[in-house]
Amino acid sequence: MLPSALRNALSRYLRKFYALLTARDEKTASQRMALTAFAIRIAGAALAFLSQIILARLMGRFEYGVFVFVWVLMILFGNLACLGFPTAIIRFLPQYDAGGDHAAIRGLNATARLFVVAVSGLLALLGAALVYAFRGTIEHYYVMPILLGMIAVPMIALGDVLDGTARAKHWPIMALSPTFLIRPTLILLFMVAAVLAGAPTNAVTAMTAALAGAFTSVLLQYLVVTLRLKRHYPSGPKTFEFKTWMAVAFPIFLVEGVGYLMTNSDVIVVGIFLDPDEVAVYFAAAKTMALVHFVYFAVKAAIGPRFAAIIAENDRSKLAAFAIDATRWTFFPALAVGLAVLAAGQFLLALFGSAFTEGQIVMGILLIGILVRALVGPAEVLLTMASKQILCVYLYTVTFAANIALDVILIPHFGIEGAAIAGAAALMIEALLLHVAVRRALGITLFALIRRPATPATNGAT
Repeated sequence: MLPSALRNALSRYLRKFYALLTARDEKTASQRMALTAFAIRIAGAALAFLSQIILARLMGRFEYGVFVFVWVLMILFGNLACLGFPTAIIRFLPQYDAGGDHAAIRGLNATARLFVVAVSGLLALLGAALVYAFRGTIEHYYVMPILLGMIAVPMIALGDVLDGTARAKHWPIMALSPTFLIRPTLILLFMVAAVLAGAPTNAVTAMTAALAGAFTSVLLQYLVVTLRLKRHYPSGPKTFEFKTWMAVAFPIFLVEGVGYLMTNSDVIVVGIFLDPDEVAVYFAAAKTMALVHFVYFAVKAAIGPRFAAIIAENDRSKLAAFAIDATRWTFFPALAVGLAVLAAGQFLLALFGSAFTEGQIVMGILLIGILVRALVGPAEVLLTMASKQILCVYLYTVTFAANIALDVILIPHFGIEGAAIAGAAALMIEALLLHVAVRRALGITLFALIRRPATPATNGAT
């Protein structure tokens, strides 16, 4: 039905797209998973953006600032409480699956779930007790939202484990939909329902809605993932290699923990130094610019198992080629999306409210750091899958220390713009350190703008 000229112009791209959907080779499978994750992240980013706009409109700057500060803190707490087990599952489950060791798979899944829920539950109880004990030194409007948020921490941690399990099996929809589609939808619906029922439009109501949304989405994900796993691995004996799993999970926890702190520390430090009104503006600007981050996340969600498989094959040239592909899949879409978001910055921020438009300068500063970081793509995933977790720990520790130091120096003098400068500078430092680390440890020149993959050095580390 298309004109012949248009049909001829599109036919080549349609054939490539059809091949992407139907081919069964490993590279195409990784691309297909990245495309699926990318689509979910687009939908999730749009949904999260819409829900944040509605929440900001309902609650006003102050209460919205209280809510986002506490919710970011709880998400961070839940992520850290996993102690690296979600990524350890991605590392071990494909290995056991390839060897037909179903007993180890059953033991790994059971251990990860029980261990993470127990640890996160104990930490949440300890955190709630400390908040209650020192409530006199905490701003009163933070106390009750934090106590409510602590109840959600075990569910957030369990959701991360289920995410890792689904990604290890190349089930991107099952991995990402609960966190990025179902949970924000439920939080918004519960909040609107509470307001319509007469509840106050404050941070306590919002945290109650977030708590209900987290529990509901994770329970649904638990049921679906468990039933699907049983179809692949029927009930049977379990074997446990806890020391082996923990030996890998803990260094990953150190790497990812510093990464989580780097991602969220700006909001937390802004909340410590500035009023909730400023937190709200900064969060709205950062959340808007986070639309660019879903490109990196989509690629990261797909390439971990593929890196592990190629490393097991001990094919350095193949690893270098795929690593460069991953950086290109990250940088060029990030560049296009970032420029488009920045161009629409005033309009997008105005959707939160007229007082939020002052955050566009923050968006521009953050974009510079995001693009520099995208030049090396998912370098830390490559290092982690190559058993270079400790190296990542050192690099991220240096980066995080620089980030916090810059936050503490710049935020009191420059406010939310200072937080953006600190965050962008930290991303640049991270990119430089990762580039050097990959080159020295693996002999791979990881840079999105090089013409062709550099052949790994024959004397590179294993």
